[in-house]
Amino acid sequence: MTAPFVDLSIHHAPKGASDRIALGFTKTLRWVADTFFAERYGHRAVVLETVAAVPGMVGATINHLKCLRRMCDDRGWIKTLMDEAENERMHLMTFVEVCQPTWYERAVIIGVQWLFYLAFFALYLISSKTAHRVVGYFEEEAVISYTHYLAEIDEGRSENGPAPQIAKRYWGLADDATLRDVVLVVRADEAHHRDVNHGYANELAGVPQGAIAPCPPHQAIEPSWKQAA
Repeated sequence: MTAPFVDLSIHHAPKGASDRIALGFTKTLRWVADTFFAERYGHRAVVLETVAAVPGMVGATINHLKCLRRMCDDRGWIKTLMDEAENERMHLMTFVEVCQPTWYERAVIIGVQWLFYLAFFALYLISSKTAHRVVGYFEEEAVISYTHYLAEIDEGRSENGPAPQIAKRYWGLADDATLRDVVLVVRADEAHHRDVNHGYANELAGVPQGAIAPCPPHQAIEPSWKQAA
């Protein structure tokens, strides 16, 4: 499978205080990640994908409850956000196979996940536009990080081992697929989430949404009740 083209030049220029707060928050977290992980991109992916799976589920939950209260249609947001959360979780499960997290990193994951969940939940209640802009900027940084990871592999500083079986199954990769193939499809996923969340923030701000990068095809993870139907 060939990963979709990713436009690395896309960046939402901040407009107004909300966007500047979102970008500043994202850059702060990027500095923390760079300081903590340096160029250990496999370990960085394990921790950051744990956090990246939170916003979609938070957004889906709050939108679901809002639609119940208002008895209105969700315009497809709930399923989109839940798919995003699931996709990020599959990124995590893939990189756990590539780079087993240490006990210290597992402890960091637990602490960071709780703090981020509570903070993002509060932010979404206060300003869903800012929350989606934060995720859009997060995903911009993710695209940059995975581009650097590809350079590490291409220049021989990171081993280009075989792709984990879970990745081959989820993205339909070839039997001889490598880690580089995995990073390519993960980066394309992140570019898709980037554009979707910037689009949602734009919609909430009343401005045009813009183009959305294609998402690589992947396996639908059906629930057990649907398999039995």
